[in-house]
Amino acid sequence: MVPQAALERLSVERRETQFRGVVEADGSADAALRLWIVETPDGGPTGFALSGPSRDDDLPAGAGEILAIYLEPALRGQGLGRPLFDRAVDDLRARGFDPLVVWVLVANVPARRFYERAGWRADGASKPIDFDGTPVDEVRYRSPARD
Repeated sequence: MVPQAALERLSVERRETQFRGVVEADGSADAALRLWIVETPDGGPTGFALSGPSRDDDLPAGAGEILAIYLEPALRGQGLGRPLFDRAVDDLRARGFDPLVVWVLVANVPARRFYERAGWRADGASKPIDFDGTPVDEVRYRSPARD
């Protein structure tokens, strides 16, 4: 879904620095970003979700976003992703964020089904991400209305 050359240029060190900053700030009550980790029974990390205020200018103030969610491919379909996602969503709601959104690659059909099974729906917003001149389209999903 993403050009291989773009994936090869991703920096583990840069991502590690970003996540360390989130983790170090996460202890404070006013931390904007929260990082959620799912682990195997032996304590090894197998996935994460990153949540916080929405980055979208067209949403009302107070909107929240699942900025990233990832689970090791070999562990997908084993019931780990849903609790991880739900924890991030529940935290956003507890902090008063509304509405909630997540961006997903149009071509990522399994992820789109995952969100749809949780009741989320595409809200009509879309945008391309430019990977070295190769556009990859994303669509925005919005959470169901609060009960």
